Amino acid sequence: MTTPYTITRVGDAYLVSTEHVNWVLVEDGHDLTLIDGGYPGNAEDVERSVREIGHQMRDIRGILLTHAHIDHLGGAAKIAEAYAVDVLTGETEVAHARRDYLQQLGPAKLPMMIWRHGAVGWLLDIMRLGGTDDVAIPGALEYPAAEVDLPGAPVAVPTPGHTDGHTAYHLPGSGVLVSGDALITGHAVSRRHGPQLIVRPFSHDRTETRHSLDAIAEVQASTLFPGHGPAWTGDMAAAAAEAHAGEGFWRP
Repeated sequence: MTTPYTITRVGDAYLVSTEHVNWVLVEDGHDLTLIDGGYPGNAEDVERSVREIGHQMRDIRGILLTHAHIDHLGGAAKIAEAYAVDVLTGETEVAHARRDYLQQLGPAKLPMMIWRHGAVGWLLDIMRLGGTDDVAIPGALEYPAAEVDLPGAPVAVPTPGHTDGHTAYHLPGSGVLVSGDALITGHAVSRRHGPQLIVRPFSHDRTETRHSLDAIAEVQASTLFPGHGPAWTGDMAAAAAEAHAGEGFWRP
């Protein structure tokens, strides 16, 4: 079953947005970088999006993970196996992607979400997409430098908290920050719209997640491509400030 999505292009970067999760394609001539890959059930959607922007799967030179939660790793794992593509992430997150440990809201804790706005529909949808599947990427690799040697020359921006090794990626050529779940703009279980932190149960370390907003604020980008929600245009310092304000004017 296919999942509807929209594609937003900024420069050579494409945000592919579904109702529940996003991924990003970065173009450099005939070559592509895939950043994240949605749920396991989104693998075919990722392939459709690659073709829709005029490429083939063989154009993907590597897959970057912002973090190793199932909604970002699941589709990437299937694509990596099917097309023999390397998956790279930050040093700390490699072990998470390999499932040496797991920092994720597991099936046993999903009932904690039931009381939230939109949670029942969200739970049904993510189960259909493989959100409770046991998926790992045993061959996940650490990228060797902050400027990743992949199409678009992504620059790693460490943003721990949501997971210990969460990384955002700055795409200087397109003026885009791919923020993963360190900073989002919407979610099925959130009533808010615009820059915000993902709801608390999804964050491994909420204090670190808040501190990582300071790293985001320093990035010289004009468009935010989040892991959930639509693209957002504006200054990253303003986006971080809005997220801080939504936390009840939290201060470090």
